[in-house]
Amino acid sequence: MQNLYMPVRRSVALEERRLSRRTIDREYVRVYPDVYLHKDVPLDAVVRAHAAWSWSGGRGVLAGWSAAAFWGTRWIDANTPACINVAEHRRAPAGLTIYRDELDTKDVVNRRSCAITTPERTAYDLGRRLEFDAAIEVIDAIYQATRLTRSGFSSYVDGHSGDRGLAQLRNVIALSDEGAESKWETRTRLAIRREGFPDLETQVVIQDPSGRFIGRADMGWRRWRVVVEYEGDHHFDKIARNNDIERWNALEAAGWRVIRVKAKQLTHGRALLMQQIRTVLRERGADT
Repeated sequence: MQNLYMPVRRSVALEERRLSRRTIDREYVRVYPDVYLHKDVPLDAVVRAHAAWSWSGGRGVLAGWSAAAFWGTRWIDANTPACINVAEHRRAPAGLTIYRDELDTKDVVNRRSCAITTPERTAYDLGRRLEFDAAIEVIDAIYQATRLTRSGFSSYVDGHSGDRGLAQLRNVIALSDEGAESKWETRTRLAIRREGFPDLETQVVIQDPSGRFIGRADMGWRRWRVVVEYEGDHHFDKIARNNDIERWNALEAAGWRVIRVKAKQLTHGRALLMQQIRTVLRERGADT
């Protein structure tokens, strides 16, 4: 019986009489050549990766964005092309990127009945190929989704030479951080670092003098008791908003300054935001 939630190869489904031409034509949509998906199934990054695997006939290795999606990496847009590593020279259809890297056996594992690259190799491939900031964002997200650490990833990269993009990748690792819980937290951290401020600590756990937990902040400077919080759209949820306000009040009552950041400030009001941060840090005794 055909699993309606998985992509299907049209030719195989017809040959094995699992679906009729009429059913496919009426109830399925084409994802890649000969690969179809039931029209009621949302096409997210994981489903798109399954479709890429079907397109390869099970002879490739999911890599890049597709491997990242399989590892549970968040914030991958559903329209991002799937990626698969294949040895044979096939033309990539629209919405699919092909790598032709030579993979070591230790770089490949099986997950969800598909061959995929390990977290280290996935981060290695994306970090070399993507635009610089996008590479940092996805590697931060891979840290969050897997057990990959910055030190472990750095050691993995040190074991490679001769591949294109390694110079960028080493700079990407230097600016990556295991504490970023969203791409906008990464963008906030990078903007602050590029302004020349002292290095930030991420996921700052704050306690009172007796050791009682007060709260955790996205990033900040413990030395000057200043934290920076990125407010995503989910913060407009009533319960989340109430929790945020209670936490901010508790932090400020304990002597911490809280700087709140929205996406618009990073995209259209960055200069003013940086000046506000600088002012607060100077008030707290930082030489900025």
